Amino acid sequence: MSVIDKILQNKATAFSFELLPPLKGNSIDSVYKTIETLREFDPKYINITTHRSEMVYHELTNGLFERIAERHRPGTVAIAAAIQNKYKIPVVPHVLCSGYTESETEYVLMDLQFLGIQDLLLLRGDKAKHDKAFIPTGHAHATDLQKQVNAFNEGYFIDGSKMKKQDGLFSYGMACYPEKHDEAPNMASDIYWAKQKVDAGASYLVTQMFFDNQKYFDFVEKCRKTGLNVPIIPGIKPVTFMNQLTALPKIFHVDMPEAFSLDLAKCKTDAEATEVGVEWCILQAKELKEQGVPSIHFYSMMATQSVKRVAQAVY
Repeated sequence: MSVIDKILQNKATAFSFELLPPLKGNSIDSVYKTIETLREFDPKYINITTHRSEMVYHELTNGLFERIAERHRPGTVAIAAAIQNKYKIPVVPHVLCSGYTESETEYVLMDLQFLGIQDLLLLRGDKAKHDKAFIPTGHAHATDLQKQVNAFNEGYFIDGSKMKKQDGLFSYGMACYPEKHDEAPNMASDIYWAKQKVDAGASYLVTQMFFDNQKYFDFVEKCRKTGLNVPIIPGIKPVTFMNQLTALPKIFHVDMPEAFSLDLAKCKTDAEATEVGVEWCILQAKELKEQGVPSIHFYSMMATQSVKRVAQAVY
């Protein structure tokens, strides 16, 4: 059963969480610790982020520099399999355009299929850290990646050859942006592409984080008017650090409501900011639940304890 089927069959608002793979060289124990903290809230699935390789320079003994690709958080596929095996909780690994060739994506799909992991979140992903704009390694857009997954589901490899046997079909969700993707010229264009994703096979959409519920409600209403009828799952995150007042709007291109930003601006410590963040996130989650959203997706990276407190208040 796909994760969207689990969500739709759940009578109450379902919960899900998003986790980071550990930094290269670290143990998977930190991932397990997060799951142990949050599993009491019956997550319908756990998202595992994927991170592209970045180009780094290493100095050689002769004084020259060698340019190599390095991935700081490897292991998404293996971690997804380990979680599903250990906890029997459905996992949804991210599959990216960014930093991956079409061939590399094909091998990721084959590995996931062999492991029995059939739920995906398809994303374009961010630009490389030192690039001024997104430069495709393979696919330029998430909708192009979607075409490859659809072809794979139909039993075709990227070279056009036919699979001898298809071991299961992928179900997938994709991203949407209640406050507009920063590269979109306007909201109408953004909603148009969200509709294209759904028409081409996305069974649900997950939003970028937001802090103003009204923007989510307005976005959903506009989407529904276009005939986009799949679940649009709100993604929220509790603020945990003072600097997130300015960092999150800059990185994720989201607005902070005035009342929320004023309260955060008064904080003198990260501990105070954490309390404000939890209180605001509880208000968001309660309102979303009251409005009958099918699921709430928590971006729990570096905020596990805060997410636990929010979930306890609204579960």
